[in-house]
Amino acid sequence: MKTIFTLILSLFVVVQLSAQGPNPDGYEADKAAVKKVIETFFDGFHKQDSTIINSTVADHVVLQTTGRDKEGKTRFRNEEFSKFIQSITSIPDSINFQEKLTSYSIQVDRTMANAWVGYEFWLNDQFSHCGINSFQLVNFDGEWKIIYLIDTRGRAGCLDE
Repeated sequence: MKTIFTLILSLFVVVQLSAQGPNPDGYEADKAAVKKVIETFFDGFHKQDSTIINSTVADHVVLQTTGRDKEGKTRFRNEEFSKFIQSITSIPDSINFQEKLTSYSIQVDRTMANAWVGYEFWLNDQFSHCGINSFQLVNFDGEWKIIYLIDTRGRAGCLDE
């Protein structure tokens, strides 16, 4: 009886350790790959290069934004990705813009990832607004692609004061 109890207890401990073990192989590499896709997206954004931006997104990517208006009411809108690309690529050279990424929090599970990325947006070297970009990505047979992007925008609580 003692042997059966010891065997059951040992099996229980092994199952518990397996369930609470380290992240699966490749987890850190996947997080790094997700971060690289986002960095590439913003590289294309700053270069106004639609080819680079499009290389980071899946077909039918969803783009949305939310924030509060001057009256404090929540606003939410969908944006067509093609119009987003057109607006970025048509910014004149006389306008200097930069989205400074300030933080990353990336989670990965199998073929899905989420990246919560803080940012500050600067226009002609003047602070404009800040917020969070929330990216959803899917790993399509070894290649991470952005499928969804929503951002917040505001001015309060942005810069260290």
